[in-house]
Amino acid sequence: MIGSKFAAAMISIGKINQLTVDRILTPGAFLVDEEGNDVLLPNKYIPKKTQVGDVIEVFVYNDSEDRIVATTLTPLLQLNEFGCLKVKDVNNIGAFMDWGLEKDLLVPFRQQHGRLNIGQWCLVYMYTDQLTNRLAATAKVEKYFEKEDIELELDQEVDLLIAKSTELGINVVINNRYGGMIFKNQVYQDLLMGDRIKGYVYNIRTDGKIDVTLRKKGFERLEEGAENILNELNESDGFIALTDKSSPEEIQSLLQMSKKNFKKSIGILYKNKQIVLKNDGVYLKEISPSVNTDTPIQD
Repeated sequence: MIGSKFAAAMISIGKINQLTVDRILTPGAFLVDEEGNDVLLPNKYIPKKTQVGDVIEVFVYNDSEDRIVATTLTPLLQLNEFGCLKVKDVNNIGAFMDWGLEKDLLVPFRQQHGRLNIGQWCLVYMYTDQLTNRLAATAKVEKYFEKEDIELELDQEVDLLIAKSTELGINVVINNRYGGMIFKNQVYQDLLMGDRIKGYVYNIRTDGKIDVTLRKKGFERLEEGAENILNELNESDGFIALTDKSSPEEIQSLLQMSKKNFKKSIGILYKNKQIVLKNDGVYLKEISPSVNTDTPIQD
């Protein structure tokens, strides 16, 4: 992306930078930071109509020959970030992950819990190797999660990175800082490793572990109400004689929920096309009669 002309910040390896085009030569464009440090942007990545003085947004990293270069390609994760990547190759030093750039990202064997195999997906964290000063990744992500001074509140909306499924639920990364879990009974949709979605803080444990949910507080009870209605329908041959005209006492007696919750829960099932609403009550979709008018419950 090309921006307006202004002084660019220092070059940060492993990060997206905004750098100024200083000169365009045979190998490509040389970009500089505010201190005059430069980095090459090869010709194939130079945006059309680029001119000296333009500011370009680039990612800076070590290429296959260990040179510091820039690219306009966007990687799947940056320095000090978590990401779910696929193993592209394995050799005698480690596994190489596909992170969207020409040079794959190395996960050394010493940074693996068990040997990674080609085609396998894995949650990793990118760091700078202190010995080689190169970008690398580790599958031993636990030590990079913050467990003290957690700056989260109950019911707070957070960004989630979906990681590994377990017997208890799904491990997630919260706001690129904390480890957490969505328990199985809180999963209401299909989730794939690497998905990035919104969630809400459900519980913060004393050991630093965090439970999250995919719905705001209150919506869990609403979803539970919808499930209760489905259970009652299945146990009652696919029909319950309740409508928006039913009294709160009738609804409470049959479903043990308020009329307000009943109407909202019915709304969920109706929107999901799991039920049909008739003048005489609620039917499961697959066995609803053809007679009577489909009558959505009114708010």
